[in-house]
Amino acid sequence: MKQKLTILCLIIASVIYAQENEKKSFSFTLQQAIDHAIENNYTAINAKRDIEAAKQKKWETTASGLPQITSNLQYLNNLDFQVQGVSGNAFNPGGDPNEISTIAFGTKHSMNASATLSQLIFDGSYIVGLQSAKVYLQISENAKEKTDLEIREMVTNAYGNVLLARESVLIFEKNKATLEKTLFETTETFKNGLTEEENVEQLQITLTHLTSSLSNAKKREEIALNLLKIAMGIDINNEVILTEKLDDLAISNVDLSVLNEEFDSNNSMDFKIQKNNEESKRLLLKLERFRALPTIGAQLNYGANTFANKFDFLTTDQKWYNYSNFGVNISLPIFSSFRDRSRTQQAKIAFEQAKTQVTETEQRLKLQYQQAKTDYEFSIEQYGASKSNLKLAERIESKQQIKFKEGLSTSFEYTEAQRQLYTAQQNYLQAMIEVMNKKATLDKLTNKK
Repeated sequence: MKQKLTILCLIIASVIYAQENEKKSFSFTLQQAIDHAIENNYTAINAKRDIEAAKQKKWETTASGLPQITSNLQYLNNLDFQVQGVSGNAFNPGGDPNEISTIAFGTKHSMNASATLSQLIFDGSYIVGLQSAKVYLQISENAKEKTDLEIREMVTNAYGNVLLARESVLIFEKNKATLEKTLFETTETFKNGLTEEENVEQLQITLTHLTSSLSNAKKREEIALNLLKIAMGIDINNEVILTEKLDDLAISNVDLSVLNEEFDSNNSMDFKIQKNNEESKRLLLKLERFRALPTIGAQLNYGANTFANKFDFLTTDQKWYNYSNFGVNISLPIFSSFRDRSRTQQAKIAFEQAKTQVTETEQRLKLQYQQAKTDYEFSIEQYGASKSNLKLAERIESKQQIKFKEGLSTSFEYTEAQRQLYTAQQNYLQAMIEVMNKKATLDKLTNKK
C-alpha cells in the first residue's frame, strides 16, 4: 500500500511538472506581435512600473502639505536621581548659610503620552514640489510612450528579419534542388563523353557554396526568431508562428503619401521629453527664488503625564495631568552671504541651457526626418528596381541553363548567370526588409502608431 501511494505521488508530481513546463504556442500577425510586445516586453513592463512609481511620488509630495498627526509615548525610570545642591539656609532660615544641603527632585517612575497635529500654511518649495511632481509624472508617461515606439520599430525589424531568413532558406533550397538536378544531368553527360569535366567541377563548386549558404540561413532563422521572442517578452522555448508574408508586408508599407507630409516636431517624443527637461529646469529656478519667501506652519499639541514611585500606571485610579498648547512658526531667511543668489544664478544658467537644448533637438529632429524620408523613398525605389532585376536575372539564368544543356554556352557563363540570379534574389529580399525598416523609422520620428 505504501509503495502504491509513493508511485501515485510521483505520477501526480510528474504531471504537474509537465504542465508547468509545457511549451506554449503563439500565432501573430505583425500588428498582433507589436501589441503583444508593448504589453509584455521586459522594458515596457518596467516603464509602466515607472509611471506607477511617479504617481506614488506625486501623492507623497501632495501629502507633505496636508495635516500630519504624530503620537508619542514615553516611559522614564529614574534608576538614580540627580542630586541638586542648595545653600544651607535655603529651607531653614536659621541655618548656616555657608553649609551646602542636597536635595533630589522627581519620582521613581514617570510616563508621558502626547499627540501633535501639524499643518503647513505656506511654503514656496511645497508649491514648486507639487508642480515638479506633475512634470515628473509627465516625464514617466512620455518615457513609456517612447519605449512603445522603440518596441514597435524593434518588433517590426525582428519580425521582418525572421521572414527574411525563412525566405532565404526557401530560395536556397529551391536553387540547390535545381542545381543538383543540373549537376546530375551534367555528370551523366560527362560520363558519356559529351561535355568537359570542368563543367562538372564548376557546378560542384557552386553547389558547395550554396549548401554552406543554406546551412547558415537556417541558423540565422533560428537566431532571428529567438530575438523576436525576446522582444515580445516570450520565452524562447515557446513556439511562435508568423502568419504574414514578407511580400505582403513590403507592399503594405509602401505609402507614397507620407512623403508629402509636413514634419511637426511637437509630435516627436524626443522633443516632448526635451520640453519636459526644460520645464523641470524652470521649476528648479522657481524653487531657488521661492527660498527667499517665509515658511509658515502651525501645530497643536495635546498630552498627559503621570508620576509614581511604584509602577502602577495601569491601575484605574492613576492620576494623569493633561497639558496642551498651540503654536505658529514663521521662518524667514535674512542673509546668507549671497549663497542663495549664487544658487539662483546656477539654476538660471541651467534653465537657459535647457532652452538651447530644445532648439537643438528641434533642428536635429528636422534633419533626422529629412534623412529618414529620403531613406524611405530610396528604399521604395530600390524595391521596385530589385523586383525588375530579379525577373531579368531569372530569364537570363533560364536561357543560360538551356544553352548550357545544349552545349551552346560554357559552364563559366552559366555559373555567372546563376551568381547573378542569387545576388538578385538576395537584393530583392533585402529591398523588401528595407522598406519595412525605413517606414518603421519614419513612423517612430513622427510618433505614428
